[in-house]
Amino acid sequence: MAVRFLHSLASSSASASRRCLGLHRRWVRGISGVHESAAVAATAEEPITPPVQVDHTQLLIDGQFVDAASGKTFRTFDPRTGNTIANVAEGDSEDVDRAVSAARRAFDEGPWPKMTAYERSRIILRFADLLEKHNDEVAALETWNNGKPYEQAANVEVPMVTRIFRYYAGWADKIHGLTVPSDGPHHVQTLHEPIGVAGQIIPWNFPLLIYSWKVGPALACGNTVVLKTAEQTPLSALFVSKLFHEAGLPPGVLNIISGYGPTAGAALCSHMGVDKLAFTGSSGTGKLVLGLSAQSNLKPVTLELGGKSPFIVCKDANVDEAVETAHTALFFNQGQCCCAGSRTFVHESIYDEFVEKAKARALKRIVGDPFKRGVEQGPQIDSTQFEKILKYIKSGIDSGATLESGGQKIGSKGYYIQPTVFSNVQDNMLIAKDEIFGPVQTILKFKDLDEVIKRANATSYGLAAGVFTQNLDTANTLMRALRVGTVWINCYDVFDAAIPFGGYKMSGQGRVRGIYSLSNYLQIKAAVTPLKNPAWL
Repeated sequence: MAVRFLHSLASSSASASRRCLGLHRRWVRGISGVHESAAVAATAEEPITPPVQVDHTQLLIDGQFVDAASGKTFRTFDPRTGNTIANVAEGDSEDVDRAVSAARRAFDEGPWPKMTAYERSRIILRFADLLEKHNDEVAALETWNNGKPYEQAANVEVPMVTRIFRYYAGWADKIHGLTVPSDGPHHVQTLHEPIGVAGQIIPWNFPLLIYSWKVGPALACGNTVVLKTAEQTPLSALFVSKLFHEAGLPPGVLNIISGYGPTAGAALCSHMGVDKLAFTGSSGTGKLVLGLSAQSNLKPVTLELGGKSPFIVCKDANVDEAVETAHTALFFNQGQCCCAGSRTFVHESIYDEFVEKAKARALKRIVGDPFKRGVEQGPQIDSTQFEKILKYIKSGIDSGATLESGGQKIGSKGYYIQPTVFSNVQDNMLIAKDEIFGPVQTILKFKDLDEVIKRANATSYGLAAGVFTQNLDTANTLMRALRVGTVWINCYDVFDAAIPFGGYKMSGQGRVRGIYSLSNYLQIKAAVTPLKNPAWL
């Protein structure tokens, strides 16, 4: 089974969350537009030297940085150039065994689950303070290894990671059971207990953000963790996990394994010593994760998977606002968002106007070195994703969609792609059905609500949707009719530590963030005691 696991588990696939940011408008606001040719020229400049150095490339096991048992390493790359940043320890099944053993000792014998919840909270809060102190270094590592704009990472994502950990630190001492009335003379109470050792696999598109979504609730509930990074982006998780130990986290509570899916990923999912799995990645890999869980010890699994989210622009919408929001919903993070608004449905009465304005906005999008101020779009993550996107663009052209803008790679170095817009897209085209995970906007036409509801729901995915309308009845109709986990009305990518996130259908199971995520890392136990001569029942 491990052989079948493919490299998608290592990278947690192109699908992952994954994860767009509601505060991105703070970053986008005020950026001046340039013509496409200026964007092309921006990528021709020599890459800016990142203002950070790589200090941690080993595995983190039992509180220590160690080499892989095999001694193997793999290269991690700069997507701006394709050049090697560093050689990182390549963990495999033996290293997963070591990490799980350390996590098990820390849970069964160590101080972490036996601490008061308040003490755990204070350690998480100290870690958040260190994150805030090292914000710019962490953001630089994220940009260097991932290609996302530095301003996005430094002003939005890393501060949001800090906020997430403070949010879960606040929950740590508010997790408790209930006293339950019974039909007879018994005292009944429920206990909310940590589940044990949590295995977690994060993707490459938002490495630290999804690190926080998984590690935060797991530790707040008193669990220990073995986390596998995507092989494309191992650096930032290693850096911040070192900060966690500086904050006072006991050894073995948080262990970080870098490596590939067929080895480290499969070993973690199959491990009999792991009590819980949480995975963010593609729907196809999510099925494999479930299968490995079932074939081992039936550990519960939380999945945050792919999407092909509809963005519905109704006839009464403010077209200019809808164009800008739809643009950001798709192109944010180079289009590498699981919840990207990748099917833009526009009412026929405003379709032509919308297409022209969407084209104009795409032509103004600033593409270039993500360390350069004002850049909106950096390179795609790697050559595999780069080539995949270009194939989808060719497919759109070949299937008869109208290429309004873009469609080409930029420059001869790195993985830059022009912001691409297609009009006259039909539901049966691959660009309208598949998760492209890149800067490709597809604009479809609809006539009425019944039609667009049916078409929007005609997908195996159900992660998110956007609705633009000034009519409250229309908004309420679509809010309830769309089979998705999140509906944004007259906005998009609005995220908050307390807002749950997850999907219907093949977009996953369970929820991350907010109060709902805590249940992923807790066992519920009922305790019943007889009462003799009770004064009341």
